[in-house]
Amino acid sequence: MNEYIILIGLVFGLGLGFAIAYWAKGKIVSQRLDDAESEGLRLIEDYKQRADTLLKEAKLEAKDKLFKMKSEFDAETRETRSELKKKEKRLTQKEENIDRKHEQFERREREVARKEKKLLKKEDEIERNKLKYNELVEEQKKQLEKISGLTVDQAKELLIRAMENEARYEAAKLIKKIENEAKEEANKKAKEIIATSIQRYASDFVAERTVSVVQLPNDEMKGRIIGREGRNIRALEAATGIDLIIDDTPEAVILSGFNPVRREVARISLMRLISDGRIHPARIEDVVRKVGHEVDAVIKEAGEQAAFDLGVHGIHIELIKYLGRLKFRTSYAQNVLQHSIEVGFLTGIMAAELGLNQKMARRMGLLHDIGKAVDHEVEGPHALIGSRLAKKFNESPKVVHAVAAHHEDVPPASVYAFLVQAADGLSGARPGARRELLENYVKRLEELEKIANSFRGVANSYAIQAGREIRVIVESEIVSDEEAVMISRDVVKKIEESLTFPGQIKVMVIRETRAVEYANK
Repeated sequence: MNEYIILIGLVFGLGLGFAIAYWAKGKIVSQRLDDAESEGLRLIEDYKQRADTLLKEAKLEAKDKLFKMKSEFDAETRETRSELKKKEKRLTQKEENIDRKHEQFERREREVARKEKKLLKKEDEIERNKLKYNELVEEQKKQLEKISGLTVDQAKELLIRAMENEARYEAAKLIKKIENEAKEEANKKAKEIIATSIQRYASDFVAERTVSVVQLPNDEMKGRIIGREGRNIRALEAATGIDLIIDDTPEAVILSGFNPVRREVARISLMRLISDGRIHPARIEDVVRKVGHEVDAVIKEAGEQAAFDLGVHGIHIELIKYLGRLKFRTSYAQNVLQHSIEVGFLTGIMAAELGLNQKMARRMGLLHDIGKAVDHEVEGPHALIGSRLAKKFNESPKVVHAVAAHHEDVPPASVYAFLVQAADGLSGARPGARRELLENYVKRLEELEKIANSFRGVANSYAIQAGREIRVIVESEIVSDEEAVMISRDVVKKIEESLTFPGQIKVMVIRETRAVEYANK
């Protein structure tokens, strides 16, 4: 029973506690709601005040911006009006200027018209004066003819002759001046190019020479070469086309013939027959045939080697063979193939210095003397023969022209032709390159001096430098400085027309005035 009462009491206490807690909670919630409501009303009031403040500030700022815009608009309007007034003023001034110019133009037109009338009158007056002048000139001519006793044509001839002499004098002075200026510049440039060419190419001074004498081991060999009734020597001459001269020269046989290749074949064949000892017609023909094939191979190899050394490609095989034949040809004791190679190198070097095609220049220099390979078989100068050969084997027109013009058989028409001429002269004129017979040398010196002495006013002349230079001394009373220039040119022209010579010849005309007095006691 007591436990029951206690349980009821506990339940009642718990219910009362829950009721009190619920009431307290409601009270607290109600209090919080009142506080939140009052706080919300306060915040709303603050936000309203802030909004009113921002609205006022925005209105004030808008008023300020509107005022500024209005001020700027007023300023721009005033500026635009001012600019429009200025433009209007300028337009007014331009209109006034145009009006003035129009008036001036009209005045000028009237002035031009007035001047045209005056010019027409003057032209008429000039025409009348011209007719009068012609009449007076004719009358004066007639009077002059009566006074002088000369016709008009005779007077013209005298006047023309006087003018011609004066023109020649002035031309000589001008030529001398131009030549001096051109020589200074040209000599400087030419010396640089030639010096560079010589420095960059160096070859032996002694060139290979063709041998035309065969040494014998003894004089008994002459009889074996001749053979019974001369059959061996006839067979050898028939097979080679070369004449064998067997005379009293001890232990030597001389080979004579214009064809250098055949002469070489005969030389080698004879040397082999001598060393072999078997000399009879059948053996001679066999040896000559074999040696001929060997020499042909040597010729081809020499031509190919020359082209290879110069870097020249695409030359026709027949032209290569003609080039190789120059190995057995000499000119003034200078081997023509070595000379051609040297000219090719020098031409290429000078072309490179001038900025031209170096390979083209080398090709021209190598082929310039190709005509000498057949000039003993074909009539004509070797330069023209060589140009025909080059053209036949499809060389370019520039190469053909350079070959033809290197001795001026045709006038040079390109820089390359002049370069080939210069290289050819340089190769032939350098010391030790060529040798001449004493008789030819002396004869050429005499002819040079004879040519120089044939001109009026020449006192004496001297050929020096082995015929490479001739100094002409003229009389100062007869020859002027200007005429000395003309004499030097005329001497050069006559030497070129009269003589054949390698390289070039320098002509120096010397004119001097000497004052001599004697002191006596």
